[in-house]
Amino acid sequence: MSDKDIKKEQEKAEKQENTANVEETNGQEQAQPETEDNQAEPGEENKTEAELAEMKDKYIRLMAEFENFRRRTARERIEMSKTATEDLMSELLPVLDDMERARQSMEATKDVDAILQGLELVFHKLKHVTQVKGLKPIQIQTGDTFDSDLHEAVTQSPAPSEELKGKIIDVIEKGYTLNDKVIRYAKVIIGA
Repeated sequence: MSDKDIKKEQEKAEKQENTANVEETNGQEQAQPETEDNQAEPGEENKTEAELAEMKDKYIRLMAEFENFRRRTARERIEMSKTATEDLMSELLPVLDDMERARQSMEATKDVDAILQGLELVFHKLKHVTQVKGLKPIQIQTGDTFDSDLHEAVTQSPAPSEELKGKIIDVIEKGYTLNDKVIRYAKVIIGA
């Protein structure tokens, strides 16, 4: 028997004694019938306790699984952020090598045209790598309408003509998108 069963039996015995004592003092020795509402069958009580214990166990296991899942995903997120740029960096290594070779050749040669051609080749290689990875410049022309989703107005300047008032008259810094998400807004000057 469990502690609960023993306590219930003791309470039942005490109630019967109290009832007997009250009846003796009144001169009546009749046993009162017990109501079914106050008494539960021992089989049902054990079954309910077993179900409760099973539900508690399931709940504890579910919480433990969720905590393990949360920890695992946090650990995976940290690992992914550490190695997320590995692919890009491996693509940029040849460009870095070319830049080092260009710097060494600038020290050795005095031919400016050859240096410019070499730098132009390295620039095109870098531009190609970034475009393959999804980096695109935001295209802006003088006279385009200002769009706060793509542009950042740095200042206003007197417009050279009446039709450029409220329009973009100069680009200070190019803006870029990465896979159609703006990662740097274009810094522009607006005509006033």
